[in-house]
Parts: sequence; structure tokens; C-alpha cells
Amino acid sequence: MMDFEQARVVMVDRQIRPNDVTRADILEAFLEVPREEFVPSEQQALAYMDEDIALAGTDGERYLIEPTAFAKLVQLANPGPDDIVLDIGCATGYTTAILSRLCGSVVALESDAGLGEGASETLMRLSFGNVAVVSGDLAKGYPKEAPYDVVFVSGSVGEVRQEWLDQLKPGGRLVVVEGSGNTGKARLYLRGETSVSSRTAFNSAIMPLPGLQREPEFQF
Repeated sequence: MMDFEQARVVMVDRQIRPNDVTRADILEAFLEVPREEFVPSEQQALAYMDEDIALAGTDGERYLIEPTAFAKLVQLANPGPDDIVLDIGCATGYTTAILSRLCGSVVALESDAGLGEGASETLMRLSFGNVAVVSGDLAKGYPKEAPYDVVFVSGSVGEVRQEWLDQLKPGGRLVVVEGSGNTGKARLYLRGETSVSSRTAFNSAIMPLPGLQREPEFQF
């Protein structure tokens, strides 16, 4: 049987640390959360590869983000112990589980009913008590529990949604990968009292969230 605890150590030491993820609490979260519990049973042996893992979604192709890219995005979001976080596109709940170790509470938004139910069951079984999995349209965020200190988008999109920005507190951060494939850019949005600023942080090629890509432009 595979030693998953050792696999987590290897993931952190050989994949995440060498890619400039330096926050000790983030590294500890990746060591603690059992990634294998959030993938299909037949793929558990692949859980700690630095690759996206396909999930059985019904509203389009869904993936668990590769560990290195995910860790860098979490560090960019800079969650704090009292923060309220919205995780958009939580899928099976792994992103939510990691974020929950770093903040006060997480609202995990999922549009796929099957994935959402599975995420809720797994998170409850593993005693992640500061999370709530909710169902809804990813594009609209979850205004019922807004405003948030952090909005984290667990998949790439064509462009950021104004609805997500509107759900940030002043001083809040939104982290998202805009663009697909090798054109993807991790961007950090910061909400001030009267405006929102943004910057590109690094290149990031993660798999897209369904329904949130730009429509192809018509060409003659």
C-alpha cells in the first residue's frame, strides 16, 4: 500500500518548496491535508503527482489543481487566521480543505450537485468544521455570505467577474488565473475603499472552470 503521509512530504519538499512557496503555515497545511481523499479511489496512487487530476463532473470537465500551482495561488491570496474566504469551484473540496487550515472560515461554492455533495461528505468525515459547501452559479459568486476577505477561484477563467469583485470587503483580495494553457496569468485584485487595483503575479497554466471562458471571437 502506498505511504500517503510520505508522499505528502515529498510533494512539499520536491514540488512546492522549490517554487518559492515560503509561508510555513501553507507548507504545513499541505503536509496535513490528505489529498488522496479528494480524488476518485482509482486515482489515489496519482494524487501526489504535480499534475491536474480529472474529476467526474456533470457540468463540464473538472479537475483538481496541481499542487505547485495551487500552493503558489494560495500564497498570493495571503489568507489570514480571521479571514472569511469564498472558494469558487471547490469541486471535491481539496482547495477548501487547504484554505480552511489558514483562515477563519470558508464558503465553498460548487455548481455541480454531485461534486458538491461529495465535497461536503468528505470535509465532514475528515472533521473540517469551519467550512460550508453551498450550491450555485459560479459566475455569480455567493452574495448571501458576502463580503469576503478573500475570493479564491479554483480554476482558470476568461476574465474576472464583476460580481466576484463586488463581494470583497475593503482590503479584500481576489486571486484568479485569467487565460488558458500557456497564456494563463495569475492575477491579484485588491479592493480599496472606492476602487479595485490589480497586478499580474506570475504565469500559471491550470485547467479551466466550465462556462467561464471567453467566447471565441468571430473571424472572417
